[in-house]
Amino acid sequence: MFTSDYWQIVNDDWIWIVVVAFLIAFVLAFGIGANDVANSFGSSVGAKVLTLKQACILGTIFEILGAILIGAKVSDTIRKGIISVDLFPNGTEAEFMVGNLAALSGSCIWMLIASFLKLPVSATHSIVGATLGFSLVAHGVSGVNWKQLGYIIGSWFASPLLSGGISTLLFFFIFKLVLVKEKPLEPGLKLLPIFYGFTIAINFFSVFFKGSELLHFNKIPLYGTFILTFGPAILLAIFIKFVIVPWQRNKIESHARFIAKQKEEEGLIESDKNCDLQPKSTSTPAKKKNLPLSVKDSNVDDILDAAQSRSNISAKSSTLLIPKIEREEFIIEVSKPEGDSNCSSNSGNTTGSTASLETNSLNEEERRELARKKIKDTPETTSLFSFLQVLTAVFGSFAHGGNDVSNAIGPLVAIWITASTGSAAQKAPVPIWILLLGGLGISVGLWVMGRRVMKTLGEDLTRITPSSGFCIEVGSALTVLLASNIGIPVSTTHCKVGSIVFVGWFRSRVGVDWKLFRNIIIAWFVTLPIAGGLSAAFMAGLRELV
Repeated sequence: MFTSDYWQIVNDDWIWIVVVAFLIAFVLAFGIGANDVANSFGSSVGAKVLTLKQACILGTIFEILGAILIGAKVSDTIRKGIISVDLFPNGTEAEFMVGNLAALSGSCIWMLIASFLKLPVSATHSIVGATLGFSLVAHGVSGVNWKQLGYIIGSWFASPLLSGGISTLLFFFIFKLVLVKEKPLEPGLKLLPIFYGFTIAINFFSVFFKGSELLHFNKIPLYGTFILTFGPAILLAIFIKFVIVPWQRNKIESHARFIAKQKEEEGLIESDKNCDLQPKSTSTPAKKKNLPLSVKDSNVDDILDAAQSRSNISAKSSTLLIPKIEREEFIIEVSKPEGDSNCSSNSGNTTGSTASLETNSLNEEERRELARKKIKDTPETTSLFSFLQVLTAVFGSFAHGGNDVSNAIGPLVAIWITASTGSAAQKAPVPIWILLLGGLGISVGLWVMGRRVMKTLGEDLTRITPSSGFCIEVGSALTVLLASNIGIPVSTTHCKVGSIVFVGWFRSRVGVDWKLFRNIIIAWFVTLPIAGGLSAAFMAGLRELV
């Protein structure tokens, strides 16, 4: 790499192709960073776990690491798995190079347009479609590896279903074991070491199993991979159990006592001697952000239905409990209190009180917004999963770097290897410095334009809390990492959207913006033909220059 021969171009007539390809590949990586990085950090920013600046810093670090450590596998599929390089024998290398240049150009233009329009499209769709576009111009349908293309197209439909299924199962597991408990803190703390260990194990396994040839990870035997995978995971789990869990328990409980005392002093917690509104079941409306009460993170539809038929809180008590605070700020527990008859004697008709939600008169958008405001984690679970979601955000960023950086630099690698070796056979390994270039381009795009699409997935599609955000990111990142190691360039957009919609639908049937989801689906389908058409047009013009 550091010798002059390494940087030698076989034919001087190809220099302009290489130079233009590097420029366009960097701009393409910029567009992917502006668009697809929302998949990695949109849910974390939407759940208010990370600020935009923090997301950009972590994204810069781990997008580059993912590109270097696991990006080579998918790059191989992009550059020589979709079309047959055997169709470009000696003497046609220039045509092969301008074809890949056309693919970079078509994909680059579409990604920038989509980012400007705030459409979360798939970079994988874009580059695969662009590669097909130039191949169809060069050799017609005979130039396409239809079997590999079928696997890729199949993964586009399977990946959101698989990712959504994994995320929903994980959320159901957390929901039953933690969120619905009267005191969710202790069950959550018991499971915390398992969550951290599991996340680290999957991440490390994806790095070391059949890893980078350039870093010699591919030479590590299977038993070595298991040692490097489960060793750090077990050590981290032990550290979390004996160090982090006690510290976090003390911190959360101390914060809860402070907030409770503060609110009691402000008069927001009222006690009625004749009507105990906080019996054995937690039926008291409580402002989730501040009060450390054991409010369950229930299904929103159950809450809405129960709120309409609720008749155990008097209008007078409701006025005392909710003086000047918006009613949307409260979670109303489904269970009815077990108290004396005085509590319910004056509440036979409370449909018009603040605790009653007249959803029948609301339109679809208003019902959705109301439902989203009811999706809340308790203060305990918010603190618990906020720490964990930082790790899963990094996990997702690492997976995104491994999968989507490869999409940006796949055609560039094909051009560079052809220009430096004089052959389109693509037998040389992926240069690590090109992976680094792709990672840098994605990072710049994230800093400059990342917030535009991040809002769509992080806030507009459905409401995300730290508990659901953790499940969304783990499920989607696990799907992407598995696919990356197999060598199939799945769409991180599909995986993340699938997880968000599945978990959002599980929590509330009305909390998902189905119109936005429909528009995203349409964008998925038009990406491949648009990128392919642009690439085909560029190929038709560029082939006249060589």
